[in-house]
Amino acid sequence: MTRTFEATTAKRDRVPMLVGLVGPSGSGKTKSALRLADGMVRQTGGKVFVIDTEARRALHYADEHEFQHVPMEAPFSPLDYLAALEFCVAQGASVVVVDSMTHEHTGPGGVLEMHEKFLDDKAGDNWQKRQKLGMSAWIKPKAQRQKLIDAILRLGINGVFCFRAKEKLKLRPGKDPIHLGLQPVGGDEFVYEMLVNCLLYPKAEGVPNWAPDESAEKVMLKLPEHLRHVFPANEPLSEATGEALAKWAAGDSEPQPEGTLEDAIRDIVDAGDEQELNAAREKWGRHKWSTDEKIALRDAVTDARSEFADGEG
Repeated sequence: MTRTFEATTAKRDRVPMLVGLVGPSGSGKTKSALRLADGMVRQTGGKVFVIDTEARRALHYADEHEFQHVPMEAPFSPLDYLAALEFCVAQGASVVVVDSMTHEHTGPGGVLEMHEKFLDDKAGDNWQKRQKLGMSAWIKPKAQRQKLIDAILRLGINGVFCFRAKEKLKLRPGKDPIHLGLQPVGGDEFVYEMLVNCLLYPKAEGVPNWAPDESAEKVMLKLPEHLRHVFPANEPLSEATGEALAKWAAGDSEPQPEGTLEDAIRDIVDAGDEQELNAAREKWGRHKWSTDEKIALRDAVTDARSEFADGEG
């Protein structure tokens, strides 16, 4: 049978919004997720559903946010998460908050426990056999996880996924360990499917850190250039953030900032650190400048970075 295809002019329209929030306890993940979801539904309409694996903690915010609460208890296998998501979609969810995705990885019945159960069943206390079967034990849990990811993409879910985070070290025989900083407790496959990944430090009160010092934290972050205007540096995730993201997903063009070349250079000169400088560059980079104006801005950025380097020296 010959397959047929069709080509149409590309146009952004109803792009699924998948946002990952990574942070330890007390970083503001749940509150931030609800604020983002509230903003999204201002644009999409419909209801917010919250899949709550955290002992009903989402209900702490029931007086501040309107949402449908879906408590979820063990087991936390990928297929159990899939069933919960499909339930929300069937009930008409416009945005689904999952708090937390971490249980899919480390919780009872989750991927790590599925791996260990396979080894217990097949090898028991025979450690040589356990080592031999180690890779085979990943086949079923990894296949289930991929089925969950494929379903999320197929269903076109708008979702905010919360991941716990913890400090990690990379151990090296005979050498000092490498400090990786905060890393998500969850499968890498999920983290990298997100449209945006935000890192929230302890007591961040919902303000993502877009310029962490640790290289591994930088790798985990994800903020496409065309969405930097939605997530300004040093500002908390809010209803306005969610609404702006939803407008972009619906096809709205990125707004151009109003102001003159002098305004742009002033923002660059006033930047107190590299993160503020990057925010100024991103903001004014959307403006339509002449070639000479672009050169002037580039020189201002170079001068600002030189001052930062001199200050560190």
